[in-house]
Amino acid sequence: MTPSVLIVGAGPVGMTLASELTRYGVGVRIVDQAAQRTDKSKAMVLWSRTLELLDRGGTQGAASFVDAGFKVEGVTFVAGNEVVGRVAMDAIPSVHAYALAIPQSETERLLEERLVEQGLTVERSTQATSFTMGADGVEATLQRADGTQETVWADWLVGCDGAHSAVRHALDMPFAGETLLSDWFLADVHMTGYPRTDTDASIHWHSDGVLLIFPIQAGRYRIIGDLPYTDAKTAPVPTLEQVQALVDRRGPAGTTLFDPVWLSGFRINGRKVAAYRQGRAFLAGDAAHVHSPAGGQGMNTGMQDAVNLAWKLALVVHGRAEEALLDSYSSERSAVGDEVLKAAERLTSVATLKNPVAQGVRNAVGRLLLGLPSVSHGVADTMSEVAIHYANSPLNGPSAREGVRPGERVPPVAGQVPVGAGVAPQFALFAEPSAAIDDIVTEFGDLVEADVRPALHAGTISLVRPDGYLACSAAKPEAIAAYLARIATHADRAPVAKRAQHA
Repeated sequence: MTPSVLIVGAGPVGMTLASELTRYGVGVRIVDQAAQRTDKSKAMVLWSRTLELLDRGGTQGAASFVDAGFKVEGVTFVAGNEVVGRVAMDAIPSVHAYALAIPQSETERLLEERLVEQGLTVERSTQATSFTMGADGVEATLQRADGTQETVWADWLVGCDGAHSAVRHALDMPFAGETLLSDWFLADVHMTGYPRTDTDASIHWHSDGVLLIFPIQAGRYRIIGDLPYTDAKTAPVPTLEQVQALVDRRGPAGTTLFDPVWLSGFRINGRKVAAYRQGRAFLAGDAAHVHSPAGGQGMNTGMQDAVNLAWKLALVVHGRAEEALLDSYSSERSAVGDEVLKAAERLTSVATLKNPVAQGVRNAVGRLLLGLPSVSHGVADTMSEVAIHYANSPLNGPSAREGVRPGERVPPVAGQVPVGAGVAPQFALFAEPSAAIDDIVTEFGDLVEADVRPALHAGTISLVRPDGYLACSAAKPEAIAAYLARIATHADRAPVAKRAQHA
């Protein structure tokens, strides 16, 4: 059978999308030109919001990722030898109130194991070499390592194939932005003498640059810093001795680096497409947006792109929602991409200030603001991505006067089945029991969970999307029914349940 969706790229974003779609019963084929998944640490943090979303799928939810990772409980900001402030993660309003340090190699391993459990295999050493877009699908040519080719047809195409995306190039979608004129180094090393607990990361603002130390596990750390720009084609790869010298100058005294796992040089690109959809094709992750690693948002943002797209695409593929629902993917996630890009640029600019006066102002302002609990908590919420919301989404419906607003995240409740779990992408009703609520569940059974959850606020009916964001809230059930009628595929027909009664 021809797959409904062809996914190009089997990194964390592509495999997250494949897992979500497969869980929702959508036919998927996922290909990657690499012979095997990465063995490098690369992106190495899963934030709270991503872990919440992973809890919705797999037999263990996010538990296997948490077990394989290392919990980081805070970030300390240091200027010279003085602590400017600390951002604690335990105040994040989430069941995952921490940053999970986990090498990308492990994230990919666990995602691929999840796919195997679901009966889906990544087709490796398989390159998508050409695409022909049609009004109702795409024809793609796949080429394997032995030179054999296959022409396939899919109803939908998703490019999750990274910053040099073949899908994006084939669609001729401009990747606007720039490369910063500075070189950066990355070192995954073992280290002794770290003066803080291993559960704390630290950011060192120094007169000649920035140094980030992020724990991967007890005794092993990711170290990142900026260097003067060279005219080489790529940023140079540092030696362990060079990294040690930079840590000695910018970082904590008395540290000793040894047994490097990975040393690399890189340059920072800030680029993004204007729209994430073109007809029957979509972009997600680095194929749609790349930015500074400041804040560690890249992979998480891409995985959340995948979750956002998956439930919408599944509803459309199964004929339960109008195709117009898919337009909201680009609208919502492009706005998030813009914000992540701007935030990463701001963090990078602040951290790499060279003017002594500006550095002094930064340190003083940082000391003042990070001393305020509201600011510190806000920074933690932003870093952990629980603050992401869709305030201007075309999917936002009416709103009651109190509580969470449409487009905002509804925090998962510990011990409660996450919204969006299971084999169908369904909205969840949070309401007090009534005959009118039962009627909504009956009428929109394809879109709404059968079990109604306790009301979020007395006298208010809340409808939560399959990705855990509030769709709408109201005092009267008619408003909720009207919202669902707008989403459902029955523009000129009786509702699904009523059609079944007359069949």
